Formats: sequence, C-alpha cells, structure tokens
Amino acid sequence: MPFEIIRDDITKVKADAIVNAANPALKMGGGVCGAIFKAAGAEDLRTECDKIGGCNTGQAVITKGYKLPAKYIIHTVGPVYRGGNYNEEELLRNAYLNSLKLAKEYRLESIAFPLISSGIYGYPKDEALKVAISAISDFLTDNDMTVYLVMFDKKAFAFSEKLFGRIKKYIDDRYVEEREYSDRGRVLQKEDILYHAFVTEKTHRSLEDVVNQLDETFSEMLLRLIDEKGMTDVETYKKANIDRKLFSKIRNDKNYKPKKNTALAFAVALELNVDETKDLLQRAGYALSPSNKFDIIVEYFLEEKNYNIFEINEALFAFDQPLLGL
Repeated sequence: MPFEIIRDDITKVKADAIVNAANPALKMGGGVCGAIFKAAGAEDLRTECDKIGGCNTGQAVITKGYKLPAKYIIHTVGPVYRGGNYNEEELLRNAYLNSLKLAKEYRLESIAFPLISSGIYGYPKDEALKVAISAISDFLTDNDMTVYLVMFDKKAFAFSEKLFGRIKKYIDDRYVEEREYSDRGRVLQKEDILYHAFVTEKTHRSLEDVVNQLDETFSEMLLRLIDEKGMTDVETYKKANIDRKLFSKIRNDKNYKPKKNTALAFAVALELNVDETKDLLQRAGYALSPSNKFDIIVEYFLEEKNYNIFEINEALFAFDQPLLGL
C-alpha cells in the first residue's frame, strides 16, 4: 500500500517501475508510449524491445528504465475498444493485473500506471478508470505495493458527472464561507463556531461515557475500535489505504499524532458514522470543518455509507483535494 491518483508526467515519476501503454509489436508509438521511449532513450529501449519481439493484449513484459527515474519499464498492451462486446474489460483488467504480478515477481515496491487504452485505443475514460481502480484495489487486498495512477492533466481524468453533481450540491448546501458571525453582540470567528458545534453535539452523551474515555489517545481509541469491529490489523490498514510501516508506528506509540487524512482514512476503514468519526478525529486534535471542502466530501461519503476509500479518493481528486490514507 497505498494507492494514489496523481497528476504528473509519468516519465518523471519516481517509482521502481512505470508502465508503458504499449502496442503489440513493442514499437515506439505516439502519446504515452512515444514520450516514454524518448525520455528513456529511444535507441536503447528499441533495441531491448526488439529482442523481446512483442506482447499480446492483456499481457506484460519488462525492460530497463535507462534514462528514466524509474529502474524498470513494464510494457503492457491494452485492448482497442470496439463497443465493449469483444472482451475488452477483461483484457484491460488483465493488463493491470499482469503488470502488477510482474512487478511483484521482480520484488518492486512501487509502480506507476497511465490510464491504459484511454487514448488512441478509444476506451471510454470513465469506464477505463473504473477498471483500473478495481484491478489495482483487488491486487492490493493481498499484496503490499505503492501504486500510482498517473494523469497528465485534469482533462485526462473522467469522473461521474452525476456523482460530481450530487457532491457539489452537498458542498454548496453545507459550505461555510470565510466570514464572521455575530452571536449576542460578540463577533465569533470560524474556530469559535466549530468549537460551539462540537460542544453542542456532545451534550447528548452521558457523563460516564465522557469520563471513561476522556484520556484515550488517538492510537488507543483506534486499536479499541479495531477490536470492537472484529477486524484484524492487516484488514484495517489495507482498507484505510495506509502503509504497513505507518500503521506499525501508530500501534507502537500510544501518543502518535496522525495527519488528518490518515485519521479520516481509518474512520472510513472502520465504517464509522459521522459522530463516531468526529470522536476519533478529536483524539488527534482535529474536527470536521464546514469551511473545508475536503472534510465535506468525506462527510458526504460517510453519510451515504460508502466506505470504499478508492472511490472516495477518486472524488477528492476530481475536486482537487488531498487524498485519504497514504
């Protein structure tokens, strides 16, 4: 772990391997393929690819990275889209999975993918994105690897317009602008409002509940919740899109203070409701803010009971927000 969608030039990504959306003959082409050949050193890469000879659709082969920051290039051939009735989805899924399996075989710790087949091969970007996220997340369920899905620019990213519209309306309904509020003749700043809202929410809890958990740190509460949910450590940090080493630090330091996106990632993994999420965040010194789009988008998914962290991160990326986990 983890899995991250980033906006970058894939030839500049620092990973153990980058993936080339190749053609079956492994020849230098246009688009991402041409850019990778040029950045790696076209002559050297062409010579090695000629020795391999070719690659079937859905399969993957590996070469050196030459002048690239990446040590290796994994070449995979995605399907040409012909309406979706020619096994395109399975072939595209295999292109991702076989690339990941090859990276695992070479004991690589990180790999960066373009959105395969979404260029001149004509695969609809929204469908290609779903296949990519599904294949990568399934692989990461049983394997530890850092995986990047690289978008060259925002135009290359496809996100459901219907879902985008629902989230945008949710933001518009709840977003609090950076302005002052008046309360009984006193000027309240945004922080005062957040604190007042937090205290008001807590009034329904019993004094015994508050006192019993008053001194519980974030780490202690997290581990208690994992036990109460009947989950394992591995299941938890994978669902949270958290690196195993980071989880180990949190487990072994009861006073560990996580980043906010890390704390929220655990809330999603544990399938907490909004109130429970606020409790967990408070242990790390954070609150859900009505003036923070990142917070509102995560809250939207919690209220919808959608705890798929990869779908949440897809939405966060679409709204130019930081991602959960990592």
